Amino acid sequence: MKTKKIMSDFKGKLIVFSAPSGSGKTTIVRHLLKQEELNLEFSISATSREARGLEKDGIDYYFISLKEFKNHIKNDEFLEWEEVYRDNFYGTLKTEIERIWALKKHVIFDIDVVGGLRIKKKYPEETLAVFVKPPSVDELKIRLKKRKTESEAKINMRIAKASVELATAPQFDKIIKNYELEVALKEAEDLVSDFLKKQ
Repeated sequence: MKTKKIMSDFKGKLIVFSAPSGSGKTTIVRHLLKQEELNLEFSISATSREARGLEKDGIDYYFISLKEFKNHIKNDEFLEWEEVYRDNFYGTLKTEIERIWALKKHVIFDIDVVGGLRIKKKYPEETLAVFVKPPSVDELKIRLKKRKTESEAKINMRIAKASVELATAPQFDKIIKNYELEVALKEAEDLVSDFLKKQ
């Protein structure tokens, strides 16, 4: 059974932040969510992977089984989805956008590059797609190691993927260089604020 197209009286905007792992997009998104005047609500992604560290179901992600994830795909219940690593799926359920628009809020995404570009393609007018660029791939590796949440092999996989992701930056509406966090936060705030003022 196909799901209905997203329905809501309130037509909010979609704010997408994408970047390689360790670029600081999550820090930027959390900062923006604290700015009440922006009226943002976080889009919680679904994933088939296990929770890491202090992650909580329904707050950081919707943690679902691989079988359940594939059923959602089959039923066309995702706005976008991707197999990021083997049997490691991430996606945005259409019901998540409905939930947020029902609150009369704009949706903000902390999402991988492929997913971000898919949302922009589906909603070109309503979406601001922002790419967060790290100072360098070496700096990314340092940041990922500092997290101490993944093995060396997993970090190396992320670094290899980051090189590919960095090449997609020009396809985004805006690029924020996260070399100095305070500067990047201010730039992100201004970008989002300006975009939301446009009708």
